[in-house]
Amino acid sequence: MVDFKSIETFLWVVTLGSFRAAGEKLNTTQPAISQRIAQLERELGVKLLNRDHRVASPTPSGRQLMVYAEKLMGLRSEMMAEVSDRSAMRGVLRLGVAETIVHTWLSRLIKSVNTAYPNLSLEIEVDITPNLTARLLAQEIELAFMLGPLSASSVRNRSLCDYAIGFLASPSLGLGHGPLKVYDLAKFPIITFPRKTQPYEVVRALFNRPDLPPIRLHASASLATVIHMAIEGLGIAVIPTAIVENELADGRLQLLSTDLKISPLTFAASWLASPDTVAVELVADLAGQIAQSNALS
Repeated sequence: MVDFKSIETFLWVVTLGSFRAAGEKLNTTQPAISQRIAQLERELGVKLLNRDHRVASPTPSGRQLMVYAEKLMGLRSEMMAEVSDRSAMRGVLRLGVAETIVHTWLSRLIKSVNTAYPNLSLEIEVDITPNLTARLLAQEIELAFMLGPLSASSVRNRSLCDYAIGFLASPSLGLGHGPLKVYDLAKFPIITFPRKTQPYEVVRALFNRPDLPPIRLHASASLATVIHMAIEGLGIAVIPTAIVENELADGRLQLLSTDLKISPLTFAASWLASPDTVAVELVADLAGQIAQSNALS
């Protein structure tokens, strides 16, 4: 009799492209995966996978089975999400996070996950969006909160929040009057996100003009460092205002009035479509709720 374990194994082999990767995902050996696939092929009486290539690919019968297998596994996931005790959900979820999220509502999410799913552990990696994207596609993480949405057929996205970008400086720079023109700002070093990120390129394009003084652009992967440099009067920070609410409130930084416009940063939760994403989708939904409530507070 065809069982869910065999169907799940088949789906993971096709999704990951190899018996070895499927074995790692399912915490079993490659011979065990081969045995399950062979048993499934015997029960159905057809060949399901091409094994003569480096990447395991479905045969025409295998592609036909995929349609039904995805429906069955999807229904199983839906049933587990609706009927089972969610607090009993266990395991490890590898989560990649952009640093802007770390400085806003990540701690609230962790508290909520601990309460709702006490047996679910989070392994959190903080990195820039290009690196998080590469790690997600390489299946080194299961879920990413980053600039998005990510355009890929294998990826699912959920909108999280938008953050406005501001020009922020220490009162010691004497820039409280305004509105300031781009030439006024270009007299000072500009401090922002690291290279290879979308915000860095936007800021660079804004100030890298022949009619302006040579650009002095300081980039850092640490937003805490960017904030500290701005407080010390070492330049003008171009970052989301949401992450410096305390510094604005106590007067260590001020939001400059300028006629320059930068589009808000849009963040999304992104994950790979796979046979079993119950935990990932539940955490993504929880993150969406917290991000929206944070934006309204």
